[in-house]
Amino acid sequence: HHENEIAQSEGATGQQFAQVWMHNGFINVDNEKMSKSLGNFFTIRDVLKTFDAETVRFFLVRSHYRTPLNYSDVHLNDARGGLKRLYTALQAVVPADVQIDWTQPYAARFKAAMDEDFGTPEAVAVLFDLAGEVNRSKSAEQAGLLKALGGILGLLQSNPVAYLQSGAGLDEAAIQAHIQARADAKAAKNFAEADRIRKLLLEQGIVLKDSATGTTWEASQ
Repeated sequence: HHENEIAQSEGATGQQFAQVWMHNGFINVDNEKMSKSLGNFFTIRDVLKTFDAETVRFFLVRSHYRTPLNYSDVHLNDARGGLKRLYTALQAVVPADVQIDWTQPYAARFKAAMDEDFGTPEAVAVLFDLAGEVNRSKSAEQAGLLKALGGILGLLQSNPVAYLQSGAGLDEAAIQAHIQARADAKAAKNFAEADRIRKLLLEQGIVLKDSATGTTWEASQ
């Protein structure tokens, strides 16, 4: 099959068709092979009606390209949750603009994973380890490296705050009004009202996070 693809494409164009052929595994839907006959066939456009493109990309690179890929909304939601963990690490630290030093331990591990038959699952594992380091150290250089390595896979290039707040059910002004009302209730020691507002926002897909510098929010998974 692939030899015929090469023959007809290069015969038609007179140019080399591709330098590398990567034969990917089948896509299964809830552990069944995707096919029109089973009625479980869908397109990327269908998926993008529910999930953003970066979540879909992250879902794909978490698995090795040669292994069967099991699609389900549960797995896509899990991928979005993992991506949010990486963006959360970048939210608290402004990433430095770095040139990747491939002798640096995290970068070297990432490169070794990719050099081993395009090992994206292992490369993603490095990103999570590096995100943990960023959370501990609050290092702008490490955050910059996380963003740069993620960029090789087409990940982590959005504004972290914007990404974490995407998908919210309320607009920014309404959310900030609720946050201020909750702060006023806490200042008045009306903790029952403050808790009611927090739960109200949670029901609408908004998670509040309190810190010494104030309250921030993000869309729930």
